[in-house]
Amino acid sequence: MFAYIVKRILLMLPTLLGVLLLTFVVIQFVPGGPVEQYLAEAKAGATGMGGGGGEGGGMAYRGAQGVDPKRLEQIKALYGFDKPAHERFVQMLGRFARFDLGRSFFQNKDVWQLVKEKLPVSISLGLWTFFISYLVAVPLGVAKAVRAGSRFDLVTTLIILVGYAIPGFVLGVALLVIFGGQLQWFPLRGLTSANWDELSLMGKVTDYLWHITLPVTAMVAGSFAVTAMLTKNAFLEEIRKQYVLTARAKGLTERQVLWGHVFRNALIPIITGFPSAFIGAFFAGSLLIETLFSLDGLGLLSYESVIRRDYPVVLGTLYLFTLIGLVTKLISDLCYVWVDPRVKFD
Repeated sequence: MFAYIVKRILLMLPTLLGVLLLTFVVIQFVPGGPVEQYLAEAKAGATGMGGGGGEGGGMAYRGAQGVDPKRLEQIKALYGFDKPAHERFVQMLGRFARFDLGRSFFQNKDVWQLVKEKLPVSISLGLWTFFISYLVAVPLGVAKAVRAGSRFDLVTTLIILVGYAIPGFVLGVALLVIFGGQLQWFPLRGLTSANWDELSLMGKVTDYLWHITLPVTAMVAGSFAVTAMLTKNAFLEEIRKQYVLTARAKGLTERQVLWGHVFRNALIPIITGFPSAFIGAFFAGSLLIETLFSLDGLGLLSYESVIRRDYPVVLGTLYLFTLIGLVTKLISDLCYVWVDPRVKFD
């Protein structure tokens, strides 16, 4: 087992390096780099309207025409584009090895600080989505397996498929229009009210839950469909096996057979997916949901960084999320051994 873990960790290094190298190379050919945007904003009198047409990452900037060459070199040096691409890439890897994610071009903050500022919103959405999805999906999947073929099974399957087919963004718009606009039961934006600091402890809890209801509902609606159907199919497969017939022949009650024997074996594919689902729930937040409900989370940060060509934020968050994803995948694989001793990675 130890040798397997070491091998997987060593394989993470070339994978992480490949992701960063590919992204860095693509960035060199993306038009409208930070130098161009800086020059365009300066020409427009700091109106914030970015220009395009050049190539970012220290390439030939057509937007720099008419600018004093010395001034242009100073701007390139400001963003680090006065050095060759390969030298900048090596320096970036050196910083990442020390977990220094760099500093944002346009927000004048460390990338770590930006991630910490946006993380509470993504955690709020992700954790609620994760726990509610599993608390609903697993019991529902078990009930559907026990009542397979019944009217309950057919009706719940139809509801699940309808919820899965409706995009979360579309559902969010409907929830906002109906419950936020027409009925005015829930707020239209944000995670807290303007008078948050003046509220009591219970008032803050109530206000937070009041704000989080609609976005979480929009994210949960389709997310538990796969888990519910997977749970149902896993239970049906286990129920048909020989050990279940043997347990029933010994006189065990249906509850003992279901929860004492079938439950553990049927949940193996569900439990092993916990780490990935848990991490992915709040690190891979929904950009559309965050935008719709005016929630300033990691999804919105990543999108705005790409649009503004804020390369330190783009590459820094990519490095962080890729590393977390690789580690989570390793933990998911190790969970197989934990829940099923028959699995041997040797």
